[in-house]
Amino acid sequence: MAGPELSLPPSHVEPPRPPLPGLSPPPNRNGAPLLQSTPAGGRPGREAVQPGDSRESSGGSGHLGQGRSGLFWAAILLQGKGKGFRERGGGAGGPHLLLGGRRGHVAALDWHTKALMCEINVMETVTDLTWLHTETMFAVAQRQWLYVYDNQGVELNCLKRFHRVQRMEFLPYHFLLATASATGFLQYLDISVGKEVATICTKGGRLGVMTQNPSNAIVHLGHSNGTVTLWSPNVKEPLVRMLCHRGAVRAVAVDRSGTYMATSGLDRKLHVYDLRAYRRLHSLLLPTGAGLLDFSQRGLLGAACQEVVQVYKDIVVCPSPKPYLCHALPQPAHGLRFCPFEDVLGVGHEEGFGSLLVPGAGEPNFDALESNPFRSRKQRQEWEVKALLEKIPSELISLDPGQLGTVDAVSLEQQRQERVARLGYDPQAKGKFSPRRRLKGRDSAGSRLKRKQKVAAEEQRAAVRKSLAQKDPAPRHETPQGSALDRFRK
Repeated sequence: MAGPELSLPPSHVEPPRPPLPGLSPPPNRNGAPLLQSTPAGGRPGREAVQPGDSRESSGGSGHLGQGRSGLFWAAILLQGKGKGFRERGGGAGGPHLLLGGRRGHVAALDWHTKALMCEINVMETVTDLTWLHTETMFAVAQRQWLYVYDNQGVELNCLKRFHRVQRMEFLPYHFLLATASATGFLQYLDISVGKEVATICTKGGRLGVMTQNPSNAIVHLGHSNGTVTLWSPNVKEPLVRMLCHRGAVRAVAVDRSGTYMATSGLDRKLHVYDLRAYRRLHSLLLPTGAGLLDFSQRGLLGAACQEVVQVYKDIVVCPSPKPYLCHALPQPAHGLRFCPFEDVLGVGHEEGFGSLLVPGAGEPNFDALESNPFRSRKQRQEWEVKALLEKIPSELISLDPGQLGTVDAVSLEQQRQERVARLGYDPQAKGKFSPRRRLKGRDSAGSRLKRKQKVAAEEQRAAVRKSLAQKDPAPRHETPQGSALDRFRK
């Protein structure tokens, strides 16, 4: 695979343009690198952009993505001939940024220090890219197949069974990479063993809208007929099919708790749904339809409407027709994502990438055992080993994760019946009552007979009550019977 020193053919070379603030110039025929490494303090000739800076920087658009630890800026995808951007993301373990270009440019760098990790040119169209479980590997969906690279830009694998992938989502607790293709197929890849877990034909046409539910690892797909379908790798049919819009679905987002889902469509409406009851809670009519949606860790909803980025607060409780924050971009947005554990919203547009300050967006407290933004290399290696040992099998993905702790009464009864058929008798059946013989002088045949009759009568009454309850399940309201002394009361 081509490295940073690869020069482009004359047919793919653009005329030189003046660099934007904080950017290096585009690639030229001499093979100059597209990005230059810069130390934390910054050197003359390249201005370092600090977190939360609202100025545009080089390379593209993007948004901040959350993986298992939720500490990566999402991978960024540039579109067009050096202009326009899109994003994808996911990963864990540090402030790392992944840039991708429609014409094949892929670069990974540290978000804080701007130190370049790797930079390659795949010489092929890039449709999507995402971090995997750590910052040492990332996946790139190219024009034909899916490729996996390490943080040095070395190609690790080429997956030809994943054809024409359009969108990708990484499920961190299951080590699954879910891909949606242009031919309507949803595929799952277990990256821990390199095995394809499931291939599902959705019969929904081109899949261009995709997201995941962080609480139960269910994949949400948006379709051109206005429906949103929920998928699991264990079922070949959609678990839930919801009609959300009268036109095509443009964006879908699920909050951190997995309780609420926001959708936007061509009808210019923004709907918020309760996934517990699958009913609509609120609806807003936007001036222009939202093409990008994302929930922050504290429940703020960001929506990109062409050149305007709007942030809504408390939209699941009491939505306001006016947004909490509003920001105008020089060009239409193509990427939007909140940065985890930071009050920053990353927005990518046709002229670059911007970081917007959104007070109250990030979670101020983090669990160091789950997501430690300050972990060392040794801690990352130990975390990776523990994560592999605690990997959840794909067979356990379901709409209600709480079902794993319940007892399957149907299967338990079926197993009992099979055991009775195999042994010829029921080992759990209650034996015939036999009265115990008492001490000498206190036992007689008559007393034993009375005890037998008493137990038999109790069993008969229990059987009668059970049969009556089956015939008439509705409880009867008995009228209270008066006392015999009520006639003397005045």
